[in-house]
Parts: sequence; structure tokens; C-alpha cells
Amino acid sequence: MAFISDALLRVKPSATIAATQKARDLRNAGRDIISLSVGEPDFDTPENIKKAAVAAIMRGETKYTPVAGIPPLREAIVAKFKRENGLDYKPWQTIVGTGGKHILFNALLATVNPGDEVIIPAPYWVSYPDMVAIAGGTPVAIETKMEHGFKLQAEDLERAITSRSKWLILNSPSNPSGAAYTYSELKAVTDVLLRHPHVHVLSDDIYEHLTYGDFKFATPAEVEPNLMDRTLTMNGVSKAYAMTGWRIGYAAGPAKLIQAMDMLQGQQTSGACSIAQWASVEALNGPQDFIPERRKIFEKRRDLVVSMINQAKYLTCPSPEGAFYVYPSCAEAIGRKTPEGRKIETDEDFVSALLEAEGIAVVQGSAFGLGPNFRISYAASTEVLEDACHKIQRFCASLV
Repeated sequence: MAFISDALLRVKPSATIAATQKARDLRNAGRDIISLSVGEPDFDTPENIKKAAVAAIMRGETKYTPVAGIPPLREAIVAKFKRENGLDYKPWQTIVGTGGKHILFNALLATVNPGDEVIIPAPYWVSYPDMVAIAGGTPVAIETKMEHGFKLQAEDLERAITSRSKWLILNSPSNPSGAAYTYSELKAVTDVLLRHPHVHVLSDDIYEHLTYGDFKFATPAEVEPNLMDRTLTMNGVSKAYAMTGWRIGYAAGPAKLIQAMDMLQGQQTSGACSIAQWASVEALNGPQDFIPERRKIFEKRRDLVVSMINQAKYLTCPSPEGAFYVYPSCAEAIGRKTPEGRKIETDEDFVSALLEAEGIAVVQGSAFGLGPNFRISYAASTEVLEDACHKIQRFCASLV
């Protein structure tokens, strides 16, 4: 259509949203579907947070808020970064948005010019390249390898940086692979960035609290304080606090960048929902004891899924350090056929045939920029995961 903008023509629909909607449609049509495509904790929002929201309503906290966030939430964000990450910010160096996606989108829209390059390790969250494209920039994907734990290597970053590089987007733990960078792995990356002062760092830490075993989370500005003035550290309440629908993301970074994002947001959405912001104050300042409890449950689910997927024919599934995803390779399934004679030529063919045969919805790796793989979200009950993995095993065993 002639009236659709060129910017929108550069964008693809979200593959994860499409997969989730397809599963919903099939379920509504009467199919027995298990959806492992959605990136959402299956736990409920903690009671103290819900009560804080109700109390805010009863106090009449139902008016417009400051664009960048209510002062108590910005203060809670400052305290969180100091307490958990050793980062010193002032409230005016923070901003609150309608979800983490909103924060990332505004950061790119406020900074990227036509011709600017944004480096994105693959596999990547599906929205990163399209956000860059909408802003007029050029996404530059760096493929990682399973033998490196799907983590960006310093030498690959060095080769990818050009005079046009504006940002590096780093997501740890990662959606879709679950890969998380150790302190030393991040140090290797930040050492490269120190040699290229024109490159900024957009650190997506939304899965910070979902790491397993003895893994210790670190973030780039913490590892290399000399990068503080060119790092935007983004986080939110959706994953750790099971508040996906509350739509609150936040970030801290250089004052000039925050001011630019504030101005953009003022002409775009203005302040985020007042009730959700007050609930988020309680999330950040209130009891945190449920986080390690839920983390242990996620870890057991991860171990179950990794074990069962590795028992499936033609699949290889590394055990990730964090998030609630695994990213198995289905390379050995490529070229094989289903019992009906359908040839599996791509990872998209694999997930489509799996959905058709067994009613299991997952997302193809090509949507995340690296295949042949697929993403499984294990944010589901043990019983559901066992059932799903048995069906995946059965589907793989049927391939010839």
C-alpha cells in the first residue's frame, strides 16, 4: 500500500508472537496444543506487589505521571543498581518505560541515524534487528557458535566494528539461547570496546535474576566502569517478578541519552501506567526471597528439558546458564522426512511439522538469526514439559 511508510516496510512481524498466536488459534479450533513458544513466567505476580497496586488505586494514584517515571520508582531503580550491580546512578539518569521493549526502542530511535550500524550477536531476540531498521540503522549480526556457548567472542567483535558502528547490543542471559556471560567473558568484550570509543553498549539485563548453579551475574558497566558514560543498562520487572502484563521496563545511563529518551517518550506515550509503577516500587524495594525459590524451580525444569531433548534422535541441546529457554540444534534432522513424506529442509519446516504432528509449538532458530535450531521456553509445569518432551522425542523418532 502506498501510504505505508518505508520504515515499516523494513520490519518483519515478530516470530515469537506469531508462533504463540498460531498455537492459540489451533487450540481455539479444538486441537490439543502445548505452547512452549512464549517468553513468560508461568508464576503469578507476588501478593505483596498486587496489594501495593490495589493500595495505589485506593490512594488515588490514577493520574498522569512524569514522563520518565514517578520519583519513588526512579529512586528504587537507583537503589537496585547500587545494591545488586555496584552501579552508581542519580535518579535523573534513569527512565521508566512501558516494558523493556519500549526502553530499547526509544534508545535506538533517539540515537541511530541512517547508515549507523548496530552490532547484534546471533542468535538474538527477534525484535532487535527490526528496532534498528525502524530507526534507519543497519543491524550487523555476528553469528556465535554452540561450542562457544552461543557467546560473542572478542575477536569476532573486533572484526565487526567499523567507523559506522554506533551500538553493541548485549543480552545476558540471552533470549533465545539462555547463554550468560561470566565476568571474564564480559571483560574480554569490554576490553575490545575500550579500544573503540565511538561504540556504545546497550545491555539488556532483563533475565538477570534467572541464572543457575554457581553462576554469578555481571553487567558491562560493572565489569568496566570506564564504559559507564557510553552504556545504557536496561532491566525490568517482567521476568524476575512475573509482571509481564504490567508493562514496566527501566534503564539507567548517561544523562544526555536519558534526556533524549525522555523527550522522545514525551511525544510518544508519556509516562507509563501509574498503578504498574507503584507496584514496581514494591517489587524492587520489597521482599526478594521468592526469587531464589522460583529460580530453583526453573533450574530443575532446565535440567529436565535438556536431558529429555538430548535423548531425542537428531537433536543436540546444550545446557544454558540462565533465562528459561533452551536452544537445541536440529541439524541432523534436516534432509529427513516425516512419515507422510514431508521433507524437513529448514528449522522452520521442523517446527511446523512438529506442531502439525504432535501439537507442540516452539519457535524456529532462523527467526533468531541462527539455525538450524529451535527455541523451547520451559516456563511451564514439570508435567507439561515432560509431556511435551516425550512428544518431541516421538516426532524425532518418526523421521526417516
